[in-house]
Amino acid sequence: MFDVCVIGAGVVGSAVARLLSHQHLSVVLVDAAPDVGAGTSKANTAILHTGFDATPGSVDAGLVARGYELLRRYAPTVGIAVEETGAVLVAWTDEQAEALPALVAKAHTNGYDAAALVDAGEVRAREPHLGGGVVAGMVVPGEHIIDPWSTPIAFAREAIANGATWRPGCRVAGFEFGDAKTVVTFERGDPIETRFVVNAAGLFSDVVHELAGGSGFTVRPRRGELIVFDKLARGLLHGTVLPVPTSTTKGVLVAPTVFGNVMVGPTADDIGDKAATGSTRAGIDALVAHARRILPALADEEVTAVYAGLRAATEHSDYQLVHHPDRRYVCLGGIRSTGLTASMALAEEALRRLVECGLTMSPKEDDEIVPIRMTNLGEVEPRPYQQPGNTGIVCHCERVTRDEIAVACTVVPAATDLDGVRRRTRAIAGRCQGFACLAEVCTIAAAATSTTPESWLHG
Repeated sequence: MFDVCVIGAGVVGSAVARLLSHQHLSVVLVDAAPDVGAGTSKANTAILHTGFDATPGSVDAGLVARGYELLRRYAPTVGIAVEETGAVLVAWTDEQAEALPALVAKAHTNGYDAAALVDAGEVRAREPHLGGGVVAGMVVPGEHIIDPWSTPIAFAREAIANGATWRPGCRVAGFEFGDAKTVVTFERGDPIETRFVVNAAGLFSDVVHELAGGSGFTVRPRRGELIVFDKLARGLLHGTVLPVPTSTTKGVLVAPTVFGNVMVGPTADDIGDKAATGSTRAGIDALVAHARRILPALADEEVTAVYAGLRAATEHSDYQLVHHPDRRYVCLGGIRSTGLTASMALAEEALRRLVECGLTMSPKEDDEIVPIRMTNLGEVEPRPYQQPGNTGIVCHCERVTRDEIAVACTVVPAATDLDGVRRRTRAIAGRCQGFACLAEVCTIAAAATSTTPESWLHG
């Protein structure tokens, strides 16, 4: 019998489990996937949003602003890379320039007073490699970039270190709500008995919500395709270059990454398939056109990777947060691209709603909470290969050491496949995409887990 079962080990569910683990509670974190952060959380623009452009008064406006402050403070304490780049929103036409004062006013209404109008000369001074035709701009100094891979893993690792149970590979099949407990059943594996349930199932939050007897929203995935340019392109850009949003989309941005690359995207296509994470010719062609328009010199740079992520869009413009005290059930649904920034605030909101559902909690003392430390993956702070006595570089594109791969495969929640190794170390994510190091990475992972290299290569 657990006190709380958290369904979904993306960045939001893992944040909820982490915060619950700071209480004297028994917590279980489950996910249909074999790893933490293996869904929407691993494929996004990795922006730490200020919330300057959120709809004033909306639920997500308040949670993004609160989450920004929480994650900004938390990240350095555990080794999650944050790079303070700031952003500039660029108007390329007079019509776009006329929209900027309203965007500044919206930012101020949302409590972000640092947003300010600048002229074309100031935009050009900040980003000298921009294409021609800049009319005006708006600076957002606090809009930074963050490591999106380490964040959910850090949350889950801290939760587990503080007593939470991790159950991967558990796709929810149904609920049996009783007066004192709920039985959660799965397509495979033993059922779980719990007093309270939190639904943070991302793309499948509507499915889980319906299984729990709820209704009111349907997740229709919004696919966002992105292009990652080689590290040699990093010198073309100082901070994030944002477009002027329209009534239907925030548009395509060009941004640096904490890993030293330049990223262009995302597209925004509503689709019906929650597993359609493949890139499309039309999407990539559109992004290439945007890249050449915004930062022309990118046309001469190499592409390292293309990928697509699915956002949990619904028919509503806001998050879908629901709780049912009679079922001791909380739903965090419809969490879109701002979920990374808002995750820690959403965890606070989940706890507040759990209390309204009847959960009583006793917080642990500070010295009872076990701290964790992630391996830095960002380029701003030193990385393991730069430390004396390192065990030697295996992935030369991304400068990943042997020990990093072994740790990724053994520290819970441990990587169970090459994608998990990549998100914990950056191995095989570089220019050669594993062509030079894949065999050795598999060998190290196999030795660390007492398996075979073939099981990693094909698993």
